[in-house]
Amino acid sequence: MLAGMSVEEKVGQLFMPVLYGSSATASSGENQARFGAATPAKVIAKYRPGGVILFPWADNVKNVRQLVALTNGMQKASPEIPLLVGADQENGQISRLAPLVTELPAAKVIGSTGDPSLARRAAEVTGTELRALGVNLDFAPVADVNVNPRNPVIGPRAYGSDPKKVAPMVAAAVRGFHDAGVAATAKHFPGHGDTNVDSHTGLPVIKHSRSQWSKLDAPPFAAAIEADVDAIMSAHVVMPKLDPSGDPATLSKPILTGLLREKLGFQGVVSTDALNMAGVREKYGDGEVAVRAVLAGADLLLMPPDYPKAHGAVLAAVRSGRISGERLDESVRRLLKLKAARGLLAKAPVADPAEAERVLRSAAHRKVASLITSRAR
Repeated sequence: MLAGMSVEEKVGQLFMPVLYGSSATASSGENQARFGAATPAKVIAKYRPGGVILFPWADNVKNVRQLVALTNGMQKASPEIPLLVGADQENGQISRLAPLVTELPAAKVIGSTGDPSLARRAAEVTGTELRALGVNLDFAPVADVNVNPRNPVIGPRAYGSDPKKVAPMVAAAVRGFHDAGVAATAKHFPGHGDTNVDSHTGLPVIKHSRSQWSKLDAPPFAAAIEADVDAIMSAHVVMPKLDPSGDPATLSKPILTGLLREKLGFQGVVSTDALNMAGVREKYGDGEVAVRAVLAGADLLLMPPDYPKAHGAVLAAVRSGRISGERLDESVRRLLKLKAARGLLAKAPVADPAEAERVLRSAAHRKVASLITSRAR
């Protein structure tokens, strides 16, 4: 598949934008302004992105049948290579597909049970419901170790504050998503647990030494890799002891390539955190950020704030040789392997609205949620 792709198609695979609207053929002024095409289907035909991410604020999430029709319509617009359809469905406070899906407790509550089998069952419930909606990639589980009680952005999203307890929870959740046939993403590498700054609005600096990082932040990511996690998301945090350049991890080759690929041996997809967040936009323009993320080792560029600029900058960097053809192929191969591993390349993914209505918020799924709540400490 890779051999038959043009440079433009390969560059397209690296991107995962937000597309606006409740159906693939509905026109939106936001799409027109951001992409120069009015409907999600037309944006997909124009740019051939590797995936899309769903949000309620983009008018993507209304009801079960609408969402199934939207994901099916977007897949239909990408006949050559099916899309990764992603969502931030962590449960708890980050639940983008609420109220359609079963309300499960946050990671902190699951962590408090001390029972990784419950993390696996919760992830399987969520994964089964996502898959029924046509979503094939979850940006979960959170692998951060929340050691800073003043952390404004992680907190209850983490399984806990002890890496020895968090690591088996993260591995179990990855396996649960796989049980459901959905791709899992461990986040936010190299660790967002010890910060009192929110990377959506600023650039956190974490002063962990290399040995502190190895003992505290690394174990849950290592456990996720051991469980064959599909993707790992970078954090927009600066760790000067791991990379003295002052760049956030998303743009750091010593962190994404040196630590994640070479030290921890991760072979899967590295996704950036959202590129519209303030933490990654402090030093460079929106085109340059996308290029630097790829050069650092990222494969999937999530939510660039100026899509044409980011896309154009990466394409120009490939044509000039700044990003080598070999480096581009590495990323595209990883993305295609992820799609193949989750069955997307074997046959075109089509969700069934009747099946989705049967599965979502079923009695069996609500029972899992109640069980976890009853075991929480």
